[in-house]
Amino acid sequence: MPLDSAALSRFLSAVHPYDALPQEALSALLPRFESRLYFAGDEIYSLGSELEGLFLIHEGQVEIRDEHDVPVSLLGRRNSFGERGLLREGLSVTSARAVEDCLLVILPRDAFHGLLETQDAARKFFDRSRTAKPRKADLSTSRVATLMAPAPLTCPAQTTVRDAAQIMHSRRISSVCITDGSNLLGIATIRDLSGKVVGGALPYDTPLSDIMTPNPMTLSPSDIGSDVLHMMMERRIGHVPITEAGKLVGIVTQTDLTRFQAVSSAELVSEIAHASSAEEMAKVTARIPQLLLQLVAGGNRHEVVTRLITDIADTATRRLLALAEETFGPAPVPFLWLACGSQGRQEQTGVSDQDNCILIDDAVTQDQMPYFTKLAEFVCTGLDTCGYVFCPGDMMATNPRWCQPVRVWREYFRSWINKPVPEAQMLASVMFDLRPIGGAVDLFGDLQEETLKAAAQNSIFVAHMLSNSLKHTPPLGLLRGFATIRSGEHKNHLDLKHNGVVPVVDLGRIYALQSRLAQANTRARLEGAMAAGVLSQSGGQDLLDAYDLIAESRLEHQAEQVKSGNAPDNYLAPADLSDFERSHLRDAFVVVKSLQSAVGHGKGMLG
Repeated sequence: MPLDSAALSRFLSAVHPYDALPQEALSALLPRFESRLYFAGDEIYSLGSELEGLFLIHEGQVEIRDEHDVPVSLLGRRNSFGERGLLREGLSVTSARAVEDCLLVILPRDAFHGLLETQDAARKFFDRSRTAKPRKADLSTSRVATLMAPAPLTCPAQTTVRDAAQIMHSRRISSVCITDGSNLLGIATIRDLSGKVVGGALPYDTPLSDIMTPNPMTLSPSDIGSDVLHMMMERRIGHVPITEAGKLVGIVTQTDLTRFQAVSSAELVSEIAHASSAEEMAKVTARIPQLLLQLVAGGNRHEVVTRLITDIADTATRRLLALAEETFGPAPVPFLWLACGSQGRQEQTGVSDQDNCILIDDAVTQDQMPYFTKLAEFVCTGLDTCGYVFCPGDMMATNPRWCQPVRVWREYFRSWINKPVPEAQMLASVMFDLRPIGGAVDLFGDLQEETLKAAAQNSIFVAHMLSNSLKHTPPLGLLRGFATIRSGEHKNHLDLKHNGVVPVVDLGRIYALQSRLAQANTRARLEGAMAAGVLSQSGGQDLLDAYDLIAESRLEHQAEQVKSGNAPDNYLAPADLSDFERSHLRDAFVVVKSLQSAVGHGKGMLG
C-alpha cells in the first residue's frame, strides 16, 4: 500500500543522503515522491529507456542487469538505483526487474536534479565521479611541464668552452644543452667548466663535445615533479633536460624545485641511493608504511602515492645492481634488469613482493652466464632484505627461466602468442607489465614493439587473453551487494587486491594489447585506450572513476592499519564502512563488472 507522508518521512530519515538534509529541505521534498508497487517478475525499466526518476526500495528486492543481460547487482531495502542513467542524458544504462513483490518510492527526474543542485550531501552521494581534493600544488601533483624552463639555452657541439661560458654568464644560467637541431646530444654545466676545463687545464677553444655529458638522463613533460627530484638525488645531478618524442623541449634545475610534500619520499630515495648494503637500505624501506600514511593523509591521489612508493623500490633495485657490480666486477656483456607486477606498473602500495627478470645481450656465452646467476641472487636477496619478499610464484631473475638472452625471450613471447595454453596466458599477462629498471634499455625496445604487434594481430591469442582477464571478478553478491571471503583468516572481508584493483588491471592490459600501447601503468593504459578509440569516452570515464575509488579505498584501508600500528594488507571488512562508503564501493564494482561483460562480449567500447 502507498506510504503516507509520515511513514515516508520516517523511512527517508534513515536513508543516506536524505538523513543529512535540513528538515525544511526534506519536508519540501516529501510531496514529490511517489509510492509504487511492483510484483515479482515485473520489469521496472529496460535498457536504454527514458528514466522517469530515481528509484528507492522500501520493501523487496530488485535485480539490476547490464547491457548484455548479465546480473550485476541484487538490491534490497534502502538501496537506490537509476542515478547513473539520470546523470547521463536520462537514459538507463542497465535494466531493472522486481525479484519479489516490491514497494518502491520514486523521485521524479526534475526533483532529483534540483536536489543535486541545492544540497551538497546529495550531490556528493549521487555523483560518483572523482572529485578534486583541495590542496596546495606540490611536486607530487605538479607535471614537469609546469616546472620546466622552456626553450633552454642550446649550442652546437663545436661551440668552444670560452663562448659557452660567456653566454652562460651573461644569461645567469648554470648549464647549456648541446644539440643537433632539436635532438639532444649532451649537457654541459658550470661544474663541467670548472672541473674539466679549469681543473684539467684544457685550452679555452676546447669544443663542448669534449667536456659534455653525452646522452644525459631525461624526463618528459608528462612526468611529475617528484620524478625530477628523485632523479637528481639518486644520480647526484642538478639539471634534468626534458624531451618529448626525442626532441628537447625544456630543462628543470634544482632552483626550479620547491621542496615540500614530496621531500620525505625524496629523502628515502637519496638515503637508499647512497647506502652501502642491503641491511642499510632495509632501515630506510622500513619507513615506507609511515610514508604511505603521510601521503594518504595529505590527500594525494592513489596514482601519486603508488608512484612515489615504487620510485623507492626502483632506486633500491638500481643501488643493489651497482653494489653487485662492485662485488663481482662489471658485466661481461650488456644486460637489462626489468620489473613486472605492481613495480612494473608503478603501482606498489604498503605491501609488495618482488617480480623481476633479466634480459642479456645475445653475445653472451655459456661460460659468462654464471655471472648473471650471481648478480640475480645478490639483487633478489637484497630486495628480500629490504622487505620486497620473494615472489611465491618464483617470477624472479633467480629462476634461470627468467634470466636469459634476448633471443630466448623473443622465443618465449613467440611461443606464448602462437600457443596460448593456460600457463602461456598467465605468463604473458605478467610479462606484458615489464618495465626497464637498470641496464641497457635498448635491449627491450625492439622486443617490446614486435611482441605487441604480433600479439595484437593474433586473434586467437587476444581471445584467450580476454578470457584469462575475466578470471578475477568484482566481489558482488547477495549480501548487501558484496561477496566476501567465506572462510579462513579473512572471513567476511573483501580482497581489495585480487577482487578490487586486479580486475581493472587485467582490463587495462587487454586495452593496451588492443591499442598496442607500450605503457605498463593501469591508469595510463585506460587513458591511452580512450585516446585510441578502443574504449569509449563514457565507458572509459566510468571505469577510471571506479578504479580511482577502489584503489583509494585500498590505500585508505592500509593507512588506517598503519595508524593503528598494524602491518598493511588488502583485506577490508564491509562492516567497517558507512552506508555511504558501501554504496559507492558497490557501484564501482558494478561498473567494473559491466566493463568485463562488455569485453567478454567483444565490445570494449562500452557507452
